[in-house]
Amino acid sequence: MTAEPHFPAGASAAEPGSARITPLRSYGLVGRSIAEAAGSFLLVLAGLGVSFFNPSGGLSAPLAFGLVLAAAIIAFGYISGGHFLPTITVASALAGRTSWKSVLPYIVAQVVGALLAAVILWVSMTGHPQIPETQPFFSAVANGFAEHSATQFPLAGALLTEVIAAALLTAVFLGGGTRLPSAAAAFATGVTYAALLTFLVPITGGSINPARSTATAVFAESWALGELWLFWVAPLLGAAITGLIYRSLDLSASPAAQVAEAELDDADGGTAAASAPAPETGTASAVQADPGRENEVRGFFENDDARDSDGDPDNGTADPRRS
Repeated sequence: MTAEPHFPAGASAAEPGSARITPLRSYGLVGRSIAEAAGSFLLVLAGLGVSFFNPSGGLSAPLAFGLVLAAAIIAFGYISGGHFLPTITVASALAGRTSWKSVLPYIVAQVVGALLAAVILWVSMTGHPQIPETQPFFSAVANGFAEHSATQFPLAGALLTEVIAAALLTAVFLGGGTRLPSAAAAFATGVTYAALLTFLVPITGGSINPARSTATAVFAESWALGELWLFWVAPLLGAAITGLIYRSLDLSASPAAQVAEAELDDADGGTAAASAPAPETGTASAVQADPGRENEVRGFFENDDARDSDGDPDNGTADPRRS
């Protein structure tokens, strides 16, 4: 989800060779962090807004979170990579697809965006004649376990389910971003998020997103802050498991891919390698030797092997050969 086709003003996607990938780092770390804050703000504002003001309407809160996550990925993903959850940021970094220097700014931005959304909801309800207190609204959607779980799930059960849910969500994000077009991968991530939250709501209130958990805990009753640690530890643990698995798979697949490419070059008499243009630094051309794929560009993740100026993987340039 970290690279989107970027067309300069006046350019058309249909023009041969006009499709370009804008590397994420060209937006700057500040710009990417602002995009992460904006996506997190949108996610928490819409998700909690549905929970507060339309709990029994046609759109459930988990589905609202999932749909808005997909929309945020499409809206801001081409700038920052479309994480919006600290869980996804940590998994992406451990998988080698996001530079570690971006992790802390991303997470801080996500938490700030979520807190700002909670503040706006708090202010909008304060002083309403039919809402004497706003704290119960936040307490009702805050994440908890044991006596604060809707079904009285103990600490161990809450921890296990949050770890598994976070691992599955990040697996869909990492896998979908590698193999699917951007819109399809965003939809897959959003639907998975909605389904997992629906499963978790009776157990923990549905977290997976530490930024969202923090935003609600700050404005809820004191017990929510006391149990907040679980909703940072469990999702990040699940994200770490998935990120390390994908990192090991990427490392093991690289030598095999190089051997397969060498064999293809040998079979073609070396013509493919001789005719291939040298890659440009910072951009990826969408024009391929195969005319049928002339304007094909990568969607979510850029080339995993791309390196920033400091040598770290930093979502460098999309590899248009991967689909």
